[in-house]
Amino acid sequence: MRVWVDCTAAAHPLVMRPIVERLEAAGHEVRVTAREYGQTQGVLERLGIPYDSVGRHAGGGVARKGAAVAWRSLSLARWARRHRFDLALGHGSVDLGVVSAALRIPSVQMQDYEYAGLQRQIAFRAARRVLAPDAIPVEAMRRAGASPRKLFRYPGLKEDYYLSDFEPDPAVLGELGIDGERVLVVVRPPPESSAYHAANPVYEAVLDRLAGDPSSFAVVIPRTEAQALSLERRASGSSSPHNLLVPDHAVDAQSLIAFADIVVSAGGTMNREAVALGTPAYTIFSGRMGAVDERLIATGRLRVLSDPSGLELRKREAKQGVGEPRDPQLLVDGVLQAVG
Repeated sequence: MRVWVDCTAAAHPLVMRPIVERLEAAGHEVRVTAREYGQTQGVLERLGIPYDSVGRHAGGGVARKGAAVAWRSLSLARWARRHRFDLALGHGSVDLGVVSAALRIPSVQMQDYEYAGLQRQIAFRAARRVLAPDAIPVEAMRRAGASPRKLFRYPGLKEDYYLSDFEPDPAVLGELGIDGERVLVVVRPPPESSAYHAANPVYEAVLDRLAGDPSSFAVVIPRTEAQALSLERRASGSSSPHNLLVPDHAVDAQSLIAFADIVVSAGGTMNREAVALGTPAYTIFSGRMGAVDERLIATGRLRVLSDPSGLELRKREAKQGVGEPRDPQLLVDGVLQAVG
């Protein structure tokens, strides 16, 4: 069987990696496409996953996004038609949804946030199967475009699956020149180009606090080139420039999180990686909170940070390691249901 996997954001190569490995081990041929956006392609390269680069993120704005979807979908259709795929897999990839529907390729979508915009709703409606955590109510996924008959609901976090075989590599600390004596904070900026993003003044205030605290060392992992440039200007203009580091390439973020004392994210995946790895995590997400994060907050595994003064800058006590590893074969089984 020929399988097409599309990665459109930096978290997707991580999620897809164990699925791709198991599909290939079972004798299936897998081809990967990637959109140029943030560190998506850099993460694929770091993981050693071959890919074809098709299209790039258009930034904010409905019109620009619509044009980008149209152009990328046409490019992907030309590419995919040559390979005669039997199955397509994406994580909310609207481009894959459009192309798979046009070429009559059975498709599967993954998602762990139920308040996706219209584009992702189109992808869910086109899919034969939608894989989602069981923390998200069935009715919420139905409103997002995934009818109950096509849902495959899995327990836990998606991070529990792709981190199940993870061993943190301390080399990332030396690579970034991190001082182990200071409190290591990993920060993820807001998803400013996403439809579900809202204004986030807490993020800038958190950076202000970290930049002025000599006991901490913050590594900020930007989503876009614009964020990276803004952060570099901030770091160069800071009175304490050695408190803030912006990597200029795709780093082993999971190992960095595993060794960090704190993670502060205005998105979702990086906070959930911290939860899975036992690292104290704060969310400063300004959009509508999804069911997965609401459950983590209710159980005390994730904390809401509304004021930077509430950030407890201290060395962590918990050991590194995946707390609840889960077998990715369950996700593979869900994917294959689309053609079973």
